[in-house]
Amino acid sequence: MADAFCSDCKRNTEVVFDHSAGDTVCSECGLVLESHSIDETSEWRTFANESGDNDPVRVGGPTNPLLADGGLSTVIAKPNGASGEFLSSSLGRWQNRGSNPDRGLILAFKTIATMSDRLGLVATIKDRANEIYKKVEDQKSSRGRNQDALLAACLYIACRQEDKPRTVKEICSVANGATKKEIGRAKEYIVKQLGLETGQSVEMGAIHAGDFMVSVFVPILA
Repeated sequence: MADAFCSDCKRNTEVVFDHSAGDTVCSECGLVLESHSIDETSEWRTFANESGDNDPVRVGGPTNPLLADGGLSTVIAKPNGASGEFLSSSLGRWQNRGSNPDRGLILAFKTIATMSDRLGLVATIKDRANEIYKKVEDQKSSRGRNQDALLAACLYIACRQEDKPRTVKEICSVANGATKKEIGRAKEYIVKQLGLETGQSVEMGAIHAGDFMVSVFVPILA
């Protein structure tokens, strides 16, 4: 990756190029340094990548129906050497930056994926946690809340929904500093928000509000 001066970081930082939007973005704080620029590097078409090097083809993976553009935008990965807390700590600052309205959502999903991987959870739990988080975000009421705790709570609930429950202590171990008490509060907040939307039934894929109520009776560990 190339370096460029970032006005927010007040120094030269590594930048990444968002091919879908044509933006040059600071990899440390998420500031868009240059927008709608043209990538002049060569376009390639390959049938196999036998060299083991990076494939220059700009073809993404499967689309994500939870994202406005299907997840076709470039996702900014954490820089080499950055800590595991990079994604989550940057989430709040990145939510309103750049031209991609799903940037904050993408980073939230990546944080959930990181937590899931560290716990050895299956993909269905990760996907369920993504759905829960998206449903809460759609209500536009989570601003100002602890995002680490909110994401961890989504994962906690998803584990219960998939009949693979984990303790709050286990979830806390991968929650980037969020405490058990904060995760417990976030869990109760999610239950309340989803239960209030239409009263008796809140559908979210295969999830119903009644499924969440079991978590109300789980003691919040201080």
